[in-house]
Amino acid sequence: MRISQRAQSIAPFYAMEFGKQAAALETQGQHVAKLSLGEPDFGAPPAVLTAMREAMDGRPLTYTAALGLPALRQAIAGFYADRHRVEVDPARVVVTAGASAALVLATAALVDPGDEVLIADPSYPCNRQIVESFGARVTLVPTTAASRYQLDTAAVRTSWTDRTRGLMIATPSNPTGTSVPAAELAALCALAREREAWRLVDEIYLDLSDPDAAGRPPRSALSHDPDAVVVNSFSKYFGMTGWRLGWCVVPEALVPALERLAQNYFLCASAPAQQAALACFTPDSLAVCEARRAEFAERRALVLAGLERIGLPVPVPPDGAFYVYFDVSGTGLTSWEFCGRALREAHVALTPGRDFGAATAETHVRLSYAASAEDLREGIARLGTFVSTLDGATR
Repeated sequence: MRISQRAQSIAPFYAMEFGKQAAALETQGQHVAKLSLGEPDFGAPPAVLTAMREAMDGRPLTYTAALGLPALRQAIAGFYADRHRVEVDPARVVVTAGASAALVLATAALVDPGDEVLIADPSYPCNRQIVESFGARVTLVPTTAASRYQLDTAAVRTSWTDRTRGLMIATPSNPTGTSVPAAELAALCALAREREAWRLVDEIYLDLSDPDAAGRPPRSALSHDPDAVVVNSFSKYFGMTGWRLGWCVVPEALVPALERLAQNYFLCASAPAQQAALACFTPDSLAVCEARRAEFAERRALVLAGLERIGLPVPVPPDGAFYVYFDVSGTGLTSWEFCGRALREAHVALTPGRDFGAATAETHVRLSYAASAEDLREGIARLGTFVSTLDGATR
């Protein structure tokens, strides 16, 4: 059997690989503090679980429209108006089988072979793998702690070429948990728009972000750039990772293209998941999600204090996604070695920087604080013991 060059060249998602190794250890009876995957431990809000049970009562579950249930598209548009203070026509909302499917559809609609797309380094690996699968060239733009490990206009101008066709931004970011400041995001979108390039903004962690100085939820990129393509998901804020349900908001002119692509690629997102997701937008469910967001903030404080205590610096504290990106260069190990040994010797699963690009591949490690507070405390304690043995070995 001949395997395509595309399949042969694609890199593994190392977070998933370390998750597999952790699962293997658990089958041997070991308890692993699984801090490698961005999977909230809460699960879906209670009303959503009830709605799913009702949807699965034996009734026929037929395909929905390729763009999603009209009621769900309307509810998502209402969420933008109520929470993010931006008006969105429900006709511009496309419901997808997870944010990954939204990224695939948007990329398929926007990218031609030979196009160049600018993405921050470090960044979520699957974004660039999807872009490259459609024949585009990804330019990873190195970032630093000074820019919060995010793109800024100076770096984008320096990296721009006559083949640049688009800009992909994730705010808040996986792996760093950091956001692009609102003014900088507006400037980035304006720069790309002036150069007639598309803007795709990954906002799947947006609703986990810290409120602004006035206590209000953060603004969507759509408030700065109504013609941006914005991707979001039910996985993170609503805790529905395994439900595989997401959405994107696209310019009106792009809707017919995404509809045709969705019809051919996926048919539609899961019908019962869509029906149940309507319960996400009730006052009770939103109150549950806000309480969980506050819990994540407490877990973040726990992790930051613990990492500081054991001597693992965090160059930029996160303000959104539930990740901490810490520097292991002082341990004398590469990030790959650190993660491998931490799993084998301390039974703590983390993700090495090589998942996320080149600039911090050997020096940084991602920790997810989506795990329970108990697991976080245990994981930090084990890492402290592990790091102390490294210190002893180098003195």
